[in-house]
Amino acid sequence: MRVALAQINTLVGDLDGNRARILERLDEARTAGADLVLFPELVVTGYPPEDLLLRPDFLRAAHESLELIAKQTRGFACLVGAPQLARDLFNACAVCVDGALVGVYRKRYLPNYGVFDEHRYFQPSRELLLLRLGETLIGPTVCEDIWQPGAPATELALAGATVITNVSASPFHLGKGREREEMLATRARDNACWVVFANAVGGQDELVFDGHSLVIDQDGEIVARAPAFEETLLVADIDASTALARRLRDARRRGLVRERSTLPDPPVIELGEPKHSERSITPMRATTLAGPEEARAALELGLRDYVVKNGFTTVLIGISGGIDSALTAALAVEAVGAEHVVLVSMPSKYSSKGTRSDARRVAENLGTRFFEIPIEPIVSAVDGALHDAFADTEVGLAEENVQARIRGVVLMALSNKFGWLLVATGNKSEYAVGYATLYGDMAGGFALIKDVFKTDVFRLARYLNERAGRELIPASVIDRPPTAELRADQRDEDSLPPYPILDDVLEAYIELDRSREELARDGFAADVVEQTLALVDRAEYKRRQSPPGVKLRPKAFGRDRRLPITSRRSA
Repeated sequence: MRVALAQINTLVGDLDGNRARILERLDEARTAGADLVLFPELVVTGYPPEDLLLRPDFLRAAHESLELIAKQTRGFACLVGAPQLARDLFNACAVCVDGALVGVYRKRYLPNYGVFDEHRYFQPSRELLLLRLGETLIGPTVCEDIWQPGAPATELALAGATVITNVSASPFHLGKGREREEMLATRARDNACWVVFANAVGGQDELVFDGHSLVIDQDGEIVARAPAFEETLLVADIDASTALARRLRDARRRGLVRERSTLPDPPVIELGEPKHSERSITPMRATTLAGPEEARAALELGLRDYVVKNGFTTVLIGISGGIDSALTAALAVEAVGAEHVVLVSMPSKYSSKGTRSDARRVAENLGTRFFEIPIEPIVSAVDGALHDAFADTEVGLAEENVQARIRGVVLMALSNKFGWLLVATGNKSEYAVGYATLYGDMAGGFALIKDVFKTDVFRLARYLNERAGRELIPASVIDRPPTAELRADQRDEDSLPPYPILDDVLEAYIELDRSREELARDGFAADVVEQTLALVDRAEYKRRQSPPGVKLRPKAFGRDRRLPITSRRSA
């Protein structure tokens, strides 16, 4: 049989737009001679629809859209992810054949960890379903179902399925594509079956879906692989008899099959006969991405979709002459084009000639619009207004932060005036320890690199230059010691441990949940651990007020890591 995996980029809540994209891919699959077409999890509504699922009118409209899709499936079968309201709400895979909605498989395992909240919305099901296409039995599953090492995949295989399908919306983090591929290959080998995995692609708020759809044979070998971070229709031919032959040779499975034979067989939906197209195809085997290229692609897709899906045309970035804003600007230009990026430099009396010059050079190198708006007159006016209130106090952090907040006011004024999306430039190291100014450099509608540690900021900057074959980001920006330039001769390391050390502690504490005692055993200096942990815990209230940004690592701030602001705890 010939399968087509429609790796498409949907928009949450856009029922009409999503249906149009689905029907477009159905036409392509029909032209390709597909017998079975797979679409991602909840493709009808977009994923994750969150509390839209609590609105009965939305659920009714989603079902009507699904029925319209089903009418366009004449000549082949189609598996479509959609919510199903039947006494309760289910995360379902709808089976559409020859113009009709003929059955539904309901997701068994509902993830409720990390970024997932599916128990808030859905009821789990324990019902199995089989599909028959010609002589081949197919077992449908939905996303998390396939991540479990046993049922439902094992039960479906023991019931006779030689092909397990999985419609998925599996969010990305660095390395996720390889992890997922290894897991799916293991499921294929363990169950002696083909695995056909169709994943979503695109950005949705903080989440990015990487696609990377797969067709894997019973030996765990990759037959077809879709590219990461782009829409495509992946088409491949499956000879399920190879799975049956492997099972017949594996005597160890006989006992499991005998045990399963005491249970009632799952219902079977007939999909008809495969077309047996004489026109052979060469399946796509896209290369997997890794390292800085994987990070670049995810960040750019996340920003591009946030801009486009929210109706913006132009991105606004405060450019300081430092590496964070330069990297953010370079990524933005690749994501939406130089003509849609505006860079604004806002020097104060503490801004050096070098950073002022580099801010302009970054704009020139990237080909963006550029404005320089000095803030010293505004700072002086605010200092004068606060003079009496601040009398008899030492000049310190509050005065420094006035500058950052004035920059935030200037940028938000431009954003407000022209409808530009302000993109904040803070990185994960800064957000972790609170080395950022609330209502200042944290202002904005999106924080692109908020899940990128400072050491990785440097790596990405160098990589973008290497990839471009020229200096997008001037070497002077990369080589300059990091500084906020809010006071004379300021350096980040005046207030923080060196970033290579700090980032190692942050990764262990935030992402691996290492305790104070474990960090000491890991060899980190006690004073560094104490300082870092205190800063991280104190900054929770700031992070709650930060803009959304691309989830890049396994545990990002926000939905991945939910800690109380008000607490007294010991790490």
